[in-house]
Amino acid sequence: MTAANPATTPADSPARRGRPGYDREGILDVAVRLFNEQGYDATSVSDLARRLGLAKSALYHHFSSKEELLSVALEAALGGLEAVFDDPRASAGAASDRLRFVLVGATDVLVARLPAVTLLLRVRGNSPVEQMALERRRVFDHRVTALVAEAQAEGDVRDDVDAAVAARLLFGMINSVVEWYRPGGGVDGGRLGADIVRIALDGLRSS
Repeated sequence: MTAANPATTPADSPARRGRPGYDREGILDVAVRLFNEQGYDATSVSDLARRLGLAKSALYHHFSSKEELLSVALEAALGGLEAVFDDPRASAGAASDRLRFVLVGATDVLVARLPAVTLLLRVRGNSPVEQMALERRRVFDHRVTALVAEAQAEGDVRDDVDAAVAARLLFGMINSVVEWYRPGGGVDGGRLGADIVRIALDGLRSS
């Protein structure tokens, strides 16, 4: 079922009764955009129902709560990132090659799931759902740090930079993409990961 275009639904339009005009995925897409626009904590179910042009009951037909919407959205982002490490290319071969694969893969996830990853980067741990997301992010960050340390030990990455600092700087560059990348704009999202890694790892390469 094709989701209705939110841009054609006036924010102050009366709630529609009867059969919802959005499927589950369509509601999630609009919710994530609204959370990113005005903040998750500042967004009420009434705000979301108004943006969708639906009655609250129609919204609850698909999601039990605002927290469930957040949980599903964050899972899309975290699941995508964690899947990069599950790929065999992240665990076989030289550490520098594996690091390159993970960084490109993470950037690809960001580009493909931009709204969900943007939301993930903005959570502050104000609810159990957010706290769990932050813990999974920490685990991911630790795995990247370990990979940087392996590449340093193998001599392919300079070791005069702390591995944790290097990992943070690498992902600072990748995460900044949410602030300026726009799908369909002048930047090719398909090669963005390779471009970032080329710049980042050349700066970390041992001489």
